[in-house]
Amino acid sequence: MSAPALNGFTAAATVLKWLRAWHAGDMPEAIDLDVVRQMLPTTPYGTGVREIKQPMPLDISGFEGSLVRNPHDAAEWGILYNGRASPERRRFTIAHELGHFILHRDRQPRFNCDKESVYSGHETMRLIEREADDFASNLLMPGDRLREWILNRRIDLHVLSGIAKRFQVSFEALCIRFIKFTPQRAILVYWDNGYAKYEWRSSSAVRTRARIRRTGDPQEPLPGTLAADASVEQAWDGVEMSAAIWCPEEAPYMKLREFKHSYASRDRVLTLLLLESAEPRAWDRSWQDGESFDSYDRFVSTGQHQVR
Repeated sequence: MSAPALNGFTAAATVLKWLRAWHAGDMPEAIDLDVVRQMLPTTPYGTGVREIKQPMPLDISGFEGSLVRNPHDAAEWGILYNGRASPERRRFTIAHELGHFILHRDRQPRFNCDKESVYSGHETMRLIEREADDFASNLLMPGDRLREWILNRRIDLHVLSGIAKRFQVSFEALCIRFIKFTPQRAILVYWDNGYAKYEWRSSSAVRTRARIRRTGDPQEPLPGTLAADASVEQAWDGVEMSAAIWCPEEAPYMKLREFKHSYASRDRVLTLLLLESAEPRAWDRSWQDGESFDSYDRFVSTGQHQVR
């Protein structure tokens, strides 16, 4: 039997298996990236590499992170990150660069993950950035633990925030991971200065054609929603309403719960929508063609990249 194709998911799963063996089964809730960094050169993923140096901060405007091979020693690699970023974002960046190390280092000696390459780079660059993000997400937020922590729980933003703290990741990164993982019909929208920057839908939301009503380009919050109500800063417990307010193809009797989180400056807002269960639409088979819910729903700009 051939080995599974190497991608962000399979690479993270293998590293987690090695970590569990290293920790003798008692792995900490927050993945120790320093252990991963030191371990990788001793594994099949680090063939030909002697050392990945301790990550170092770099304060340059627009800089996110970088993976660099030593030009004088091909067996040595280093990681740089934005020293001004939050601890959670620094962790994601370092994990992202470790993803490049495993998945892409045979392609080039340096990866510069600045805003230009992340948001508007050519197609190949966007693809490898997405693969590195998938690795970081799966490594930092293992699916088995996430499943255990959300199983049989009534989900709200308090629950998701608590899980983010346990994983030591940003609240936004955890919400995106939840959307990609949950069996619930769920939609996540990130608003930047009053306009939608991206939308993520869970697989069950895609199968049932649950998507928000389009009113313009760029998309603004819909009237009658918490997202449109500037007087509501936070709605961590959510508010129930007709699903048809947000999603035009939902029956009027279907309900959803809208949650809202505003960041400190209030110019950035996260909306989480949890919809009642529904059967896949009989006339819609597009969800079976392999179209990924993240590639379809990042609608604002081609290859839109998540904020970490």
